[in-house]
Amino acid sequence: MNLYLRLLWTFLRGWRKSKLRTGDTLVRSFRVWPNDLDINGHMNNGRYLTMIDLMLIEYFVRIGFAKVLIKNGWRPMAGGSFISYRRGLKPFQKYTLKFRLDACDEQWNYMRFEFSDGEKLCAAGYMKGTAVSKQGFVKNEISYAAMNEPIYPAPMPEAVRDWLNAERGAVGSQW
Repeated sequence: MNLYLRLLWTFLRGWRKSKLRTGDTLVRSFRVWPNDLDINGHMNNGRYLTMIDLMLIEYFVRIGFAKVLIKNGWRPMAGGSFISYRRGLKPFQKYTLKFRLDACDEQWNYMRFEFSDGEKLCAAGYMKGTAVSKQGFVKNEISYAAMNEPIYPAPMPEAVRDWLNAERGAVGSQW
């Protein structure tokens, strides 16, 4: 139930807050709740990805992409992620999650995320996502044009290039 409340709160917050521009950093503060914990007493590794999904939703609402998705009948799709954990987050501990679009290519958008407890980095990584229509993947030139935005011009981070190379080795070139 808590996740549904967080989801509802995310939509409400996104609609209430000021608009963001593509590439802006979204910063949110959260707290680790008991249902976020694993058997070791710190935030479950899967919960980190759930929190990233919530940030993605708020980001989509605040940059205007959620309206474009609904208008066109598209669905957002995650294509993968990698995350490195450095410090555990304990029960009731406050933490900050930073989320931003770092780069894109013809197909995918690469979002950077960082979890910290004050000054210390707890976990960080990237996720990639795209929009999907009934005909398949929506190219970025189409999705950005639907938002009246140019394709985000940032260079591909080295960490993302390395990840994509490793991904090709793990799942083959058909991806």
